[in-house]
Amino acid sequence: MTYNSAGSIEPCLRALRQQGDRQEWERIVIDNASRDQTVAAVQSADPGARFIQNPANLGFAAAANRGAQAAAGKILLFLNPDAVAAAGALQELVRALEPAGVGAVGGLLMRADNQPDRGFIVRRFPTAFTMAAEILLLNRLWPRNPLNRRYRCLDLDYAQSQDVDQPAGACLAIKREAFESVGGFDEGFFPVWFEDVDLCRRLRARGSRIVYCPRALFTHTGGHSVSQLPIADRQIFWYRNLLRYFRKHEGPAAVATLRACIAAGMTLRSLAALVGFAPQDSGTRQALGAYMRVLRECALSAESAGPVPSR
Repeated sequence: MTYNSAGSIEPCLRALRQQGDRQEWERIVIDNASRDQTVAAVQSADPGARFIQNPANLGFAAAANRGAQAAAGKILLFLNPDAVAAAGALQELVRALEPAGVGAVGGLLMRADNQPDRGFIVRRFPTAFTMAAEILLLNRLWPRNPLNRRYRCLDLDYAQSQDVDQPAGACLAIKREAFESVGGFDEGFFPVWFEDVDLCRRLRARGSRIVYCPRALFTHTGGHSVSQLPIADRQIFWYRNLLRYFRKHEGPAAVATLRACIAAGMTLRSLAALVGFAPQDSGTRQALGAYMRVLRECALSAESAGPVPSR
């Protein structure tokens, strides 16, 4: 899935073309109406890749579902354009999917400094407590607090293959049968965030194992599309999708708790911005506007407490 990904898609596709002699690997690029040179970059890196361009930015979930529909294989690999596969990585994912009961597999994502992307590669399913620690800035002030350490699997042995809750959607291989059994990605998570968590939660609920495979190695830059969003959009999308996830999986009490935390968290962030601690990519005014929008739409709006909309 690409969105203004001209600067990252070429290494991704070139690496996929070099995955051994297996001719059955399909390479399908679903583009969410990029406005840069993504089309030219795809054609330059891999003329054999199938390129499907959406008429508008439909979000990650809708693009991923469209890619799954277009693919013919029994195994689907959802891969961000800034993830570059090492030699043999795809074959390792296939091997990890072979045991009965395994529905999905994630690989080892390495940062540009050749270190595991701790806290991102795999996570446990979020709870109201772990999300409260995020919303109320506890994780920023005390990153290795017990809640955050457990949620982000900061003490995980990344050298060992193991069952996990949720590998990052940046690199997720899944059996088509398992994917279709849960109806694919929920496109209500727009445009990004929590759609991969939700998918894994539904897979686990149906009895599928989800495995982390360290032998499937990828270099991952991360955040190239999200960083293009204005701060107000980044904030509202994350909190809106957070509440959608909890309405689906945890119920009214958890949602009410998180809405109260959001109100307190936006107040704390506003005070921090006023004394000079606005996010680096925005000014004080932009940050305050973003926080007030989240407060109105996610903490105070009755709609944010309602039932999950139909897909």
